[in-house]
Amino acid sequence: MAAPIAIQLYTVREALAQNFKAVVTRIAEMGYVGVETAGFPGVTVEEASDLFADLGLEVCSVHTQLPLGKQKNQVIELAHELEVNRVVTSTPREAFESMDALKGLCDRWNQAGEIAEENGLELGLHNHYWEFTEVEGRPGFEIMVEELDERIFFQVDTYWVNVGGGDSVAVVEELGERAPLLHIKDGPLDAAQDMQAVGTGKMDFPPIIEASHGACDWLIVELDRCATDMMEAVEQSYEFLVDKELARGAR
Repeated sequence: MAAPIAIQLYTVREALAQNFKAVVTRIAEMGYVGVETAGFPGVTVEEASDLFADLGLEVCSVHTQLPLGKQKNQVIELAHELEVNRVVTSTPREAFESMDALKGLCDRWNQAGEIAEENGLELGLHNHYWEFTEVEGRPGFEIMVEELDERIFFQVDTYWVNVGGGDSVAVVEELGERAPLLHIKDGPLDAAQDMQAVGTGKMDFPPIIEASHGACDWLIVELDRCATDMMEAVEQSYEFLVDKELARGAR
């Protein structure tokens, strides 16, 4: 069976800031099964959580910060309030300027992963394109896969992998069960250009999803910015993935 489809709410951040309830309701009406959060403009976490529950939307994960230092308790409390066990964050591009910087970053991630596990959570890494910068002759991402503890999972952003010069099919296949969440976006494969509705750009999704061999729990649509109307692109992305039976929707 295909993995359920979710949306990263960062995709519709501008619309959410205008009317959070109306936008989330529309997403549920489109047929999205779940949401990944990345902030709550105009509402409290409790209000958002209640809305998701009322609409039958599952929170598949939350994009936040590393549970370290001053933000540790805040991250843990946020996940518990949303009743989600997967927390995801990303990496700073300057960490890929040297091996020392990258290994220092991995040490922090391993520390954070241990704290997450102690609090009933799983920590995941969301990549951009700069993880594929070469560090001493090897892609930084490859080094991170080796250096990070097995308890840390990868939320593979398949588009950014390809933009960075990687091969998303190979990455997803190699990671296997360490990649339970896949970010799905489309476009011209140029970091400087706007993205497009899934199915209208240069990405080839069937082999990527097939490479997961059933290890993917959620396909998460995310468009950082879009060349067309964002809400239309969100609906078009849903229709493409569900119609092609690449993802499972609610309708």
